[in-house]
Amino acid sequence: MRGLAENQKCRIRTYDVSAGTTAVVHTSSAVLYEAPNWSVAGDLILNGDGLLWRLPADGSAPPRRIPLDGVPPLNNDHVLFGDVVFLSADDGHLYQAPLAGGAGRRVTHEDRMHFLHGVSPDGATLAYVGIERQRWDAGTLWTIGAGGGRSTRLTPEGGPDDGPEYSPDGKWIYFNTERFGANAQIARIRPDGTGLEQLTFDERVNWFPHLAPDGSRAVYLSYPPGTRGHPADLPVELRLVEGDDWRAGRTVVALSGGQGTINVNSWSPDSRRFAFIDYVF
Repeated sequence: MRGLAENQKCRIRTYDVSAGTTAVVHTSSAVLYEAPNWSVAGDLILNGDGLLWRLPADGSAPPRRIPLDGVPPLNNDHVLFGDVVFLSADDGHLYQAPLAGGAGRRVTHEDRMHFLHGVSPDGATLAYVGIERQRWDAGTLWTIGAGGGRSTRLTPEGGPDDGPEYSPDGKWIYFNTERFGANAQIARIRPDGTGLEQLTFDERVNWFPHLAPDGSRAVYLSYPPGTRGHPADLPVELRLVEGDDWRAGRTVVALSGGQGTINVNSWSPDSRRFAFIDYVF
């Protein structure tokens, strides 16, 4: 489990698209927080020390732990749907739990590692990265019913693929992939596995596309050229896409981060702001 280095702090921040400004919501030198979601109630939901935390998005109170029963330590992949949170745990499986806290339910039972990134707009289907044990370089995209059962594979061997997330209208799953070259690029695919389309075409390494709830814009994480995987503590950029013009994405925040910064969708319900985390000394 990753922790803060000596003298390192993590800062939970928000970006206002209209104003073009950032705000620091909370700073911690004790817990390494990662991967904020933004709930409809106005809270940020975060991972930290293998636990789930709630923080008011205006920073009016410190993070509070969300108590979960029957759920192993968590990694930083979690997605909200109303008053439910779907979670990836360190045992390689997906869980469902009440966002208010309480008993969790295991969703997956197949013998692969599952890393959740998307929930369909109707809440019926989960999109995840499936990794065979010890094959970290070979992730592919899968879907499974939110109630469990058998998974459906979307992409064949040949990625690796990561970060699958449904568009607000449910017509596409956006993700990052190395199928088009050594540098990861943003792409999308239909939920039935057809229509694979590359969206970014630059020399940088692009990860974790997140669409705003109203579909009007998106943000993604961009690493320096040649980066392998999605490591922590690098000079990275958050790039904003307006409409569907992915070739015209522009850098709105430059920061120190990567892993943990924006692994999951963190747009506010009104699509005006998004949350992210940087890690500074």
